[in-house]
This record gives sequence, C-alpha cells and structure tokens, in this order.
Amino acid sequence: MNPKTSIKYWSDDDKPREKLVLKGIESLSDAELIAILIGSGNKKESAVELSKRILSESEQNLNELAKKTINELKKFNGIGEAKAISIVSALELGKRRKISEVIEKKQITGSKDVFEIFGHKLGDLPVEEFWLIMLNRANKIIEMKRISSGGVSGTVIDIKIILKEAIDKTASGIIVCHNHPSGNIKPSRSDIDLTAKLKQASDLLDISLIDHVIVSFFDFYSFADEKLL
Repeated sequence: MNPKTSIKYWSDDDKPREKLVLKGIESLSDAELIAILIGSGNKKESAVELSKRILSESEQNLNELAKKTINELKKFNGIGEAKAISIVSALELGKRRKISEVIEKKQITGSKDVFEIFGHKLGDLPVEEFWLIMLNRANKIIEMKRISSGGVSGTVIDIKIILKEAIDKTASGIIVCHNHPSGNIKPSRSDIDLTAKLKQASDLLDISLIDHVIVSFFDFYSFADEKLL
C-alpha cells in the first residue's frame, strides 16, 4: 500500500476511529463507518478507500449494500469472509433496531404501520417471504412470525398453518404481509385468491383478518385500504 494512502499516516482528525472519539459518531461518513468494521483495506487501498468503492458499487445506498450476500462482498479485493460477515451483521442490526422501534411505538392502527415494519424487513430481500402478525383486541402485537420463504416469484402458503398459529396465540385479529422482490406491489391472482380464502376461514374461527399488505422497500399495497376485505 502506498504510505500516503495508509490510514496510519493520516492525522488523528482523519482516522475513522480517532475521528469518532474526537468528533462523535455523527461526524463519520458511511464509508468511514464501514472502514471501522473492516479494519483494513488491501495493498492498493486503505480501509476507507475500499469502503468508498464498495458503496460506489452499491449506488451509494446502504439499502442496496444490505442486499449483497457474503459471497458477493468477498469479491472485493481485501474483503474476506470475516469482514463480509461484519458488514452483513452490522446492517442487519440496523434493520432490526428500526423494526424494534416501530413495534414498541404503538398498536397497529393502519396499513402504514405494517409498512413501517415490513418495508425495512422485507423490502430489499431477493426472495419472497410471507409473514403473520397476531394481534390482541387492542390491535397490539402479540407476535410476528414468518410463515414461509420461497423464490423470486412466489412462496407456498398453507392457510391451516396461519390459523393454527393465531389460535395457539389466542389472537383476536391477524394481518398477513409479504413482499414482491420485483418491486411491483400490484397483487397477483394468487394473492387475491389466497386473501379471499383466508378471510373466509378466519371468519369461521371468529378471528378477524384485518389486512393483507404487499410491500416493496418504497411502497405498499393494502387490501383493506382498497376495500377488498
């Protein structure tokens, strides 16, 4: 590595760790935070320069970076498995923190609350996942559970499993949610048919199907909002 690019030759104001201590974490760029995670770069790039390149190839977008797998990150010179795992883990923690804040904030009052949870959780996944939210009579979350995970174009849903989970948790109401990896939130014919069958079955058990929400990272579709429930 060129001594001029090696972090150890930088002033303390410019070194990510020292800068964090001196000026606070808010003073660090995304690349500098990633550089702290990976610790070192490669023979030609400092940790910060490598981090900038990783971000550049992720459209300068942490959400795009979060989509990268460990193997995809390992393609960058200087990123081995341990560093890739550090990046993936840090981004997952950030995602879980956001979800925890939403869950603890309030009861579910509408489709926007569901989107605030699952837009972050599912919006950047490359495959489709189907989730169940179980609610008490005050529409507060009892538990959220992933029902299935499939491929890019769909996943298999068993209505019996959904209702068994709701019965076991003595839920008064349920909301189901899944993502469309394509980004197109328009419901498919199978989405519409599943929703109709689930509503019919849940009504028989005196469990209210409050909504079925389809999410991408930036938008959502609500069956309840569209008066389809």
